[in-house]
Order: sequence, then C-alpha cells, then structure tokens
Amino acid sequence: MSNPSEREFLESHAQLVYNLALRLVGNPADAEDLAQDSLLRALRGLGSFRGDSSLSTWLYRITVNTWKNRVRSEKRRGLWRMVSLNLFTGQDHDEEPAFVAPDKPADSGLEASERDSAVRKALLELDEEARAVIVLREIEGQSYEEIASALEIPVGTIKSRLSRARQALKNRLMRQVQP
Repeated sequence: MSNPSEREFLESHAQLVYNLALRLVGNPADAEDLAQDSLLRALRGLGSFRGDSSLSTWLYRITVNTWKNRVRSEKRRGLWRMVSLNLFTGQDHDEEPAFVAPDKPADSGLEASERDSAVRKALLELDEEARAVIVLREIEGQSYEEIASALEIPVGTIKSRLSRARQALKNRLMRQVQP
C-alpha cells in the first residue's frame, strides 16, 4: 500500500467499517477480520464507485455483503455459532461496566449494563437480514433510503423487514425477562 490515497482512504474509513462489523459479528477479533476484508474489497472496487450513493453507504453495502457471504459460507460448512456478547463495549458480558456517570447511582449503571447485555444477546439471535436492518437503522442511524441503497433492496422492503426485525427483537427480549 504505497499509494498515499489508499492510506488516506483507509485511515478515514476504517473506524466506520470496523464499528459496523463489530455490531454485526459481536466480537472484536471477527470484526477486525470482517473490516479488513471489507476495506480490501472497497479499495479494489474504488475505481468502480459511481457515486450513486454516498461513500459511507457504499462501504456499508460492501461490509454487510461481506458479512452475509461469511455467514452463508459458515452455515454451509456447519460452523455457524453464537458469538460473544461484547457487541458495543468490547467487554465480556459479565464484566462490570467500565464507567458509571457520577450523577447516577451505581445500581442504575448496572441495570443499564444488564439491559445492554440483554439487547446484545437478543440482537445476535436474529437472522442476518433482521440484524443488518436493525444495526443500520437503530445503531448506525441510517435513513430508510440509505439502508435500501446499502442492501440494494427497495425502501418498502426495508420498512417491512425493519418492522419484523423489531418485533423479533422484542419477542426475544420478552422471553429473556419471563421466568
């Protein structure tokens, strides 16, 4: 990678791709691998980027497609498994939260940590289509149009998938709290 523009591209977009990868796969090691593969694909395809969408939407599309291809490949080989639950924090799910705001009692931080852990666990149980739309909309804050462009499907399909994904996530969370 001697080309300065490649280095600049990687430096300016690596964190965006890694953050999405981490939310999709749930652990830092797999996220690093996914981000690296996605960025390499993006670099190889940069000359074909037409500008029909924003560069970040294009990178989301590459990352999600790379992730989906891995999931399909692992399923075919029988390697699919649940991943660790450090989806957002990088911490193991049974570690104490790294920081609790000083104006909140310690137990409210613990409750938030337990809630976040439950959401991460439920999110990781969703199929790849549901997880992708939830992550892109609710975590990455993408518009319906940006998600549609990233996943290359119509906006109406995004809305219906998102509705079903939210319901599936809600159902999984309800099962966790019921005895």
